[in-house]
Amino acid sequence: MLNVLLFAGRFEVRGSSAYTLRLAENLAEHDIAVRIACADASCVEATRRQALSIREYSYLEMPVWGRLITREIQRDVAENVPDVIHVHSRHVLAQGCRLARHLGCPCLLTVHDYLAPREWLRFDHRVCRGVIAVSRSVKADLVRRFGIPDQMVKVIHSGFDTAASDTSSSVLAADRVPVVGTAGPLEAVKGLTYFLNAAKIVHASRGDVAFLVAGSGPEEHNLRQLTHNLGLVEQVTFVPNLRDFSAPLEAMDIFCLPSLRQGLGTIMLDAMARGRPVIATGVGGVYSIIRDNETGLVVPPSDSSRLAERMLELLNDADRARAVGEAGRQFVRREFNVDKMVSQTAALYRKVAIDSPTNVAPAP
Repeated sequence: MLNVLLFAGRFEVRGSSAYTLRLAENLAEHDIAVRIACADASCVEATRRQALSIREYSYLEMPVWGRLITREIQRDVAENVPDVIHVHSRHVLAQGCRLARHLGCPCLLTVHDYLAPREWLRFDHRVCRGVIAVSRSVKADLVRRFGIPDQMVKVIHSGFDTAASDTSSSVLAADRVPVVGTAGPLEAVKGLTYFLNAAKIVHASRGDVAFLVAGSGPEEHNLRQLTHNLGLVEQVTFVPNLRDFSAPLEAMDIFCLPSLRQGLGTIMLDAMARGRPVIATGVGGVYSIIRDNETGLVVPPSDSSRLAERMLELLNDADRARAVGEAGRQFVRREFNVDKMVSQTAALYRKVAIDSPTNVAPAP
């Protein structure tokens, strides 16, 4: 049995954390034993946390303390050294590479989104044997900006269980108020101000629509203030402090992704897996998912007027909204199913473990 350590930062209510948990819960079917080392797993549901082998190491993400914590992890795994370390957050890449050097094992990195313009990737070619990118556009950015060889970067999409999450029959049901929503970390790059301004336009056209913003983040106060300034306090509901996005996604009839920059759109894919029609800005990895007017609707970034128009298109045509939602669900079922993600990742682990054992010498 292959032994893999998933090396993560702080678990948060976002797509990258859901990716780690899905891998951990499904790799056993591929004869792979998994442990998780992370900075904080407090937002993971207690029963789920107990079912997984999770060990928390406070201060893991802090550069200075990270060196000491890495030594602690090394002692904890010394009797059962992993065959592969899979780093799930670039914010702990330096610590993951350091641990791999000390243990004498190879590591992999998953990159979920574009790095900031001045952000640097601390990629250690001595132990890091490959990178998983969640979309072709993220891969292209990594190869162009950081000179990582093309063959070292493999695109593996995040996976979802569409059979378990399909609730498409409830989309725009006639017996309740329609809900247009968005979900994810409340950060400036997510373009949520444009969502709220679009909500204002829709409300002026149709007064029977509710809006939902699910998630937490540094922009929450500003977004709440904007909601007040737009006179939408009664129409917009904020849902922070969640353990996952299941409940708010099921409450939505239409999902919007107004991002200004997007690696893939994991939460959008989760909405699509539930049969929700999506409206997304045509940026980054979104182009690999949304075919306009087929699997979803595409709008330009930073364009509240066009976003509002497309919201109204679906709100005013329930049959079309359901058809778009079902087309999106079937697309996710074919291209982004969880079994495909896990099997591709497991195959990469085995390749790295077979190719690397004689190439990585433990650090003194």
